[in-house]
Parts: sequence; C-alpha cells; structure tokens
Amino acid sequence: MKRVFSLLTLLFCFWVAAPQEARAAGVGSCTGSFVNPITDISWGSLFPLTIGPLEIWPSGEPDTPNPSLPVCACLDPIPRIGISVGFWEPVRLADASMKPWCFVNLGGLKLDPGFDIGYKGLQGPSAVGGKQQFSGDWHVHWYMYPLIAWMELVANFACLEVAGIDIMYMTEIDPLWQNSELTTILNPEAILFANPIALAACAADCVAATVGLPLDPLFWCAGCQGGMYPLNGKISAQSGHVQGSRLAVERFAFKLHRMGVLWGSFGGAGLCGSYPMPIMMKSQYRIAATNPVTSGTKPIGAQTLTGAGRMIPAIGEDMGYLVWRKRNCCLL
Repeated sequence: MKRVFSLLTLLFCFWVAAPQEARAAGVGSCTGSFVNPITDISWGSLFPLTIGPLEIWPSGEPDTPNPSLPVCACLDPIPRIGISVGFWEPVRLADASMKPWCFVNLGGLKLDPGFDIGYKGLQGPSAVGGKQQFSGDWHVHWYMYPLIAWMELVANFACLEVAGIDIMYMTEIDPLWQNSELTTILNPEAILFANPIALAACAADCVAATVGLPLDPLFWCAGCQGGMYPLNGKISAQSGHVQGSRLAVERFAFKLHRMGVLWGSFGGAGLCGSYPMPIMMKSQYRIAATNPVTSGTKPIGAQTLTGAGRMIPAIGEDMGYLVWRKRNCCLL
C-alpha cells in the first residue's frame, strides 16, 4: 500500500504542476476512472482451476492445454516434487488513448511533462505552451498489477507474481513506438507477412479467437482486430475506438515479448518458472475492459462487434484494459 500511495502522490504533484490551460483544454481532456478491484473485475475469469489435465473448478471460458500429469518435479531454485496446477491471473493494467500522457486507469489523470515528447503535432513552440493536436496514433501505458497477491486473496501461494502496483512502461518516451521505420528493428520479419495471402489467413484466426482460443501459429495476426505488425500504435484500418485500442494493447504485449520483458508462463514449460517467448503465444492472455465501462474477458483477436456502449463519444473515448495471463505452476 505504501507504494500505491507514493505513486498516487507523485502523479498528483505532476498534475498540480501542469499549466491550468493544459488541464482545461477540451481537445486534450482525459477521461477515466480508478479500477475497483471488487466490482470492476470479472473474478470468474480466474477459472478453470486445474490439477494436471483435470478441471477442479470448471468454467465456460476457453482454456489452454494443461500438463498431462498431476505430479511435477523441478530442479530450480531447489529440487522439489509438487502438484501441477493451472489458473488465470490478473497481472497487468493497460491504458490506451490517442491523447499523450492520458492515464485512463488512474482516474483520467492528464499529465503535462513539460516537453514535447509524445506529441505528433502541435501549434506553438511547445506542447506545454501551444495548442495540442493529436494524431490517430494510440499510446499505451503498462502497469504492474498483480491483483491476487496485492489483495492477499491467497496466502503463501508461491505461484503468484508478487509485486506492488507500478507504472512499468509509457510509449510516449519510446521512439520505436512512434516510428514505423524504427519499429522494424524489433520486427524485421513483418515484411514477410505484408501480402494479401498472409492477411487473408487472419480470418481463420478471427473465427478461432471468437469461438475459443486464437491460433498461435498465425502469430502475425491479431484475429478480428487485424494484423499484429507493425509493433506500434499506428492503426491504419481502425473501425472504432474499441477495435483500435485493443489492437494497440495486443501489439504492445507482443512488443514486450519481443523485447524480453514478458515471458511465457503456461504449459509444461512453465511449471518450474517463466521462459523466454520472443514470439508471443496469443492464447496465453485474456483481455477485459475496465474503462470507460467494464466487460468480461476475451482472448486476443476476438470480435468486438457485440456489446454496445463500450465507447462513449466525447466523454469515454480513452480506453482501459485488464490483462489476464495463464499460469501453470508446480505447487509444493
């Protein structure tokens, strides 16, 4: 809790220090709300809970394949024999906004850093003194959010990620996120999939993600949202804020895998700890909306057409998401 209060105090100081005209500008206003861990979280998404291949607590949600044996053995960090468990864990929050420095899941906090970085175009000498103009590019903020461990819902569960709530990444300061040419440093293979045949295959990924789990072999596809490349927030064929923001978050998760920040955590390989996953396995994640309205979890690439009211014109165009991750673990 001390880390939470320190973070909120720091953000409040930034807000107080920002020029009044920047906070009051209608075109740059930021909307959002804090996530209520009791009412805004679909806790049913924790399940199914499995031991080996057996469902101890079933769920209607699609699940990844689990280890075939209920007993497991690990050598690291100490040799041990345990029980193979599988569950889904809420681990990250994500803001997605076309307005730089808009922290949606922190109550719609709009910061003015005092310099121009993160702004596509502006009028006047700087983003602070001039009138801010925004492009159609999406910015993403990535928060550490190990909710189960933070709320102490489970005691002495070694399989949970233990950390405080913190801001891990802001794309405004990442030049690779704002430039498609520089982005090829991370995804040089994108040129292989920039053709009609590769993109047509994404239709199958869309269907699979909507009725069950996405097709991991089609890693260049983001299902119904479009293509996974380039790994930045430039959504060239955006059909709405929900589709565009989800695609930006999905691309960002893939980017973090490519950078070695996110690792694999499911399947037999994840029983004894996380492992490198430079090509993201899409089925490892579920995504739920937290702002402007909450919704249940959906796999990466699932359709976004059903469910009206998930974007509110003018007052609810900044989006927030909760990222769930599948975890298989060898529990003592």
